[in-house]
Amino acid sequence: MQRMRMNQAIAAALADEMRGDPSVVVFGEDVADAGGPFKTSDGLLEEFGPVRVRDTPISEMAFLGAAVGAAATGLRPVAEIMFVEFLGVALDMVVTEAAKFRYLSGGQFGCPLTVRASVGAGLGFGMQHSQTLETWMYATPGITLAVASGPQTAYGLLRSAIRCDDPVVVLEPRALYALRGDLEVGEEGIIPLGSAEIVEEGSDVTIVTLGQMRDVVTRAVSLGDWSAEIIDLRTLVPWDREAVLASVARTKRLAIVEESPFSGGWGTEVSSLVAAELFGELEAPVMRVTCPDVPVPFGKELEQRYLPSPDYVTAQVTELLATGRLPRHWWESEATA
Repeated sequence: MQRMRMNQAIAAALADEMRGDPSVVVFGEDVADAGGPFKTSDGLLEEFGPVRVRDTPISEMAFLGAAVGAAATGLRPVAEIMFVEFLGVALDMVVTEAAKFRYLSGGQFGCPLTVRASVGAGLGFGMQHSQTLETWMYATPGITLAVASGPQTAYGLLRSAIRCDDPVVVLEPRALYALRGDLEVGEEGIIPLGSAEIVEEGSDVTIVTLGQMRDVVTRAVSLGDWSAEIIDLRTLVPWDREAVLASVARTKRLAIVEESPFSGGWGTEVSSLVAAELFGELEAPVMRVTCPDVPVPFGKELEQRYLPSPDYVTAQVTELLATGRLPRHWWESEATA
């Protein structure tokens, strides 16, 4: 067991896969000479050389197109998108091309492409560089979508993604790059795609989350006087329906905490299925704790207000358990105060 920052864990995962498979190549903006804009590919150029670790022009459409072509011809490319918003100009390469290889070929060909992107608020990057935007890929059949929540998940999910014969998008909350934690490397540290983790066991409520909200939820539970089962989904597509349904069947209540705007966030899918499958067993409505439907603010105090905090999550869950009714969102209650 080692202790690493999350950005170091990502670099370690890339290096381990590159050592074991010469077809794995890495490219993107500043990934080679600079070691990555967030140091997530630090040391790779020195070990594997400029043929396998390549800096690209500032053209996501070009290098993601090259990545699709490389994957189609026998390589396993890992393409880094500096900020997930930059994926917008090349989304066609992922959702229309890479995602459809398996279907269009009648199952004969996959597209072993991994796309990494930094996401999320909390570091003052402003509204155009602080979104999560998982919904861009969420409704696209043919894509696997994973979200890191710390060093171990970043390492384990990335290694699984690179080994997958179909396209995988791995989202990395950049506020967690400096987070240090225990890391199990090697084969034992690999995390299967599509499997959730029960972070803590509990009996009063199930709280489903992922990404940087995992730590927020863990701290929130420590502040409450109730028992919660915390589930880190880790993979959004496909998400672990069995784990969530089994937990909610025990606790009879579900809260979803997500770093997404309320409208259209990934929690809508989870809440819809749980409400449909367990309607007669629930003792309270399914609750979503989210960000408001506004752009991410730039000012530090406003940005911190925008994100769900441990205190806010604790208050929302406490009211749900006490009343059996959905509490109002903070932006609703403050608007009428």
